[in-house]
Amino acid sequence: MISNLISRIVILVLGTLYPAYASYKAIRTKNVKEYVKWMMYWIVFALFTCAETFADILISWVPFYYELKICFVLWLLSPATKGSSILYRKFVHPHFAKREQEIDSYITQASDQGYYALVSLGSKGLNYAANVVVSTAMKSQACIVEQFKSYSTSDLSLSETASAKSSPSRHIKKELDDDELDNRLIEERYNREIAEMAEKERSAVVKRSASTRVRKSREADLYSLQEIEESVGDSDKPQLHGSKGMTSNE
Repeated sequence: MISNLISRIVILVLGTLYPAYASYKAIRTKNVKEYVKWMMYWIVFALFTCAETFADILISWVPFYYELKICFVLWLLSPATKGSSILYRKFVHPHFAKREQEIDSYITQASDQGYYALVSLGSKGLNYAANVVVSTAMKSQACIVEQFKSYSTSDLSLSETASAKSSPSRHIKKELDDDELDNRLIEERYNREIAEMAEKERSAVVKRSASTRVRKSREADLYSLQEIEESVGDSDKPQLHGSKGMTSNE
């Protein structure tokens, strides 16, 4: 049995491509007989295509369905059978001639309604697209705001955590600074006391040296006075002996 794919390929080549080229030749050569022949074929083939669409869904399970379709297309094309001309003259043309005005009114009404329906559908589509764009923009804005809020909350928590972690170090640093300041004050006070003690000792040494010099100067003065007194006493003794001798001589 022939598969659906093979039947599609055969119908595409024999039922579409070959008639299209033959129609081109008829238009190019301006052969009216061939032109009318292929115009009838295309009308019948268009109706066949419409019927085929529903038949493939409903009766494709029938045995030899695809073979029958290929045979029908070959019957339409064959110059010996002239199937397309027979179907057009006996069935298609009489029915179209009877309902031509009705079909034209339906086409006109459908075209008008189709235009208004197309405009309405286009406006509805534009409104729907605008609503989708606006809703998407609002949702994206809300998502961005929530993301920024989450970022700010996380940054705040991180900053609080960092401050909580750094606060003990700052406290320890502050305590170290206070201890260092106390040590520096104690050291300055000790140095100041040592300087005061050294100044006192220096002044005491100066005073002792001054008193020693005064005492030595006094002792020197006393010693010089004693020497002077002794020298004066020694000079007076000979004079006394001389006066005594002169007295005795007299």
